[in-house]
Amino acid sequence: MGLFLILSVIAAGGLWPTSTLADDENLLGSACQAAPPSIHRSWPDTDFSRCTVVLDEIISGGPGKDGIPSIDAPEFQPITQSVLADNEPVITVTIDNETRIYPLQILTWHEIVNDEIANTPIAVTYCPLCNASIVFDRRLDDRVLDFGTTGNLRFSDLVMYDRQTESWFQQYTGTGLFGALAGQQLQVIPARLDSLKSAKQQFPNSQILIPPRSVLRPYGANPYVGYDTSPFPFLFTGQVPQGVQPLEYVVIADDKAWSLSLVQEQKTLVDGDIEISWQPGRASALDSRQIAEGRDLGNVIVHRLTDTSKTLIPYKISFAFVWYAFNPDADIIRQAGG
Repeated sequence: MGLFLILSVIAAGGLWPTSTLADDENLLGSACQAAPPSIHRSWPDTDFSRCTVVLDEIISGGPGKDGIPSIDAPEFQPITQSVLADNEPVITVTIDNETRIYPLQILTWHEIVNDEIANTPIAVTYCPLCNASIVFDRRLDDRVLDFGTTGNLRFSDLVMYDRQTESWFQQYTGTGLFGALAGQQLQVIPARLDSLKSAKQQFPNSQILIPPRSVLRPYGANPYVGYDTSPFPFLFTGQVPQGVQPLEYVVIADDKAWSLSLVQEQKTLVDGDIEISWQPGRASALDSRQIAEGRDLGNVIVHRLTDTSKTLIPYKISFAFVWYAFNPDADIIRQAGG
């Protein structure tokens, strides 16, 4: 395994999202711990007396606050001008017929892009350690939030913070963990994870993110060589699932998880009103030293079916261990009709 550096969304624009603030009984109250000096020095404005988890579940990922820099002024070019390989994995975001493409080879080094599409402020996020690419609406109540990286992890997943209140959020769930916004829930925007070739074919007039000019990184290189075939997750302190490889890929939608290998075998899998489609052509971002040389994981799209149409819904392609960490009583569907 190589050295670890510790280090397409379809959505209609809509009403300003309202908070789904949990009632105070969902906060831990007296169980919330005072931040130790090592944390308080970097986070003097975070109210750790408001929490939904205990600080003991948080571990350092290595870099400090904003040590992995978010992209806050993203620049784009027409996708037809992109020189990336056809199999490069990208996130595709469409709002009100405006489409932007976000390559994982950039997000691997920045993890968060604060952007706006069709007057909708969004945060495009990617956590390499759990392979979770999730897009959030940055509006919460009467605020527009800007997100950065805390440098910390919970269950090996990125812990973000907003720069307006310095509250901490779990990237995998979009839930506020600590601070003024603890217990609040970010709205997830349905997201596609495509290959560049697929994105070009589906959205030929789209714009693609280019690397920021102010930060130099070896874009296209994978700092987590061999991670998705390793036997155990990195910087993970929870229980691993039994009878399943912890880093097995799973497709997650509607609080259910299907083995990616089953989806690859079936090509099209229908479970109730959920349709999962697979086609080859998208490289793993966590395999070879160069992302474009990674093994083929394929393109996965998840729709909700009705009698007359199908609609893209939020989904993830992540690892079994992180699915179990947040859903300890859930199963992974490994057989058709299972």
